[in-house]
Amino acid sequence: MGRVRVLTWNLFHGRSVPETPRSLLSEFAATLAGWDWDVALLQEVPPWWPPALGRACGASARTALTSRNLLLGLRRAIADRRPDLIKSNGGGANAILVRGEGIAEHRRATLRRRPERRVVHGVRLATSGLWVSNLHAQVHSEARAQADMARGAALTLEWARGAPAVFGGDTNTRAPRAAGFAVAGGHDVDFVLVRGLRVTGRARRLRRGGLSDHAPVVVDLEVDVSAGPASG
Repeated sequence: MGRVRVLTWNLFHGRSVPETPRSLLSEFAATLAGWDWDVALLQEVPPWWPPALGRACGASARTALTSRNLLLGLRRAIADRRPDLIKSNGGGANAILVRGEGIAEHRRATLRRRPERRVVHGVRLATSGLWVSNLHAQVHSEARAQADMARGAALTLEWARGAPAVFGGDTNTRAPRAAGFAVAGGHDVDFVLVRGLRVTGRARRLRRGGLSDHAPVVVDLEVDVSAGPASG
């Protein structure tokens, strides 16, 4: 893969603005399927959604559970009927969707357990070997958000073993810092950072209608051959 288009989007636990009192899985799936991207980094995803989103988008999907997933069956029963009644208590997950080439490897790590469980997870793309990692950093604390960024970036570099890499998601800071990475683009708290890839255009926000309270962001990238082969 010489070029790759990366999307990052926080799905707001499958909710809309204003509220829609039913499951919006079909709307989110159709919206994602209609956009042009190679890799999608998703946060605040209802944990039972990623397989369906992957099928709708013709993509491979990998999931990492985050917080508030105890008694998930009960949470799901409420969230499918009134997602705004249960809000973030509907259960949480991050997901990575990959189109065009398979996933050779998937890794995940816990960044913190308190005040909420936060994770970073990443995939190695089967053909290019490019590593792409996704996180949702801790909210309401700049220090904790930056700490999650630092740890997530370090793990991504470890997994990539010197190869080009992408690291992004909902950073919960407007000034994300990650040693070894440069900011490729973003909006508000949603960013894509890169190592060993060139940014080939400005980051763009996509129209989402009323879905989520976050704007989806896409960034176009090109592998920089001077950074070494993209192999895991």
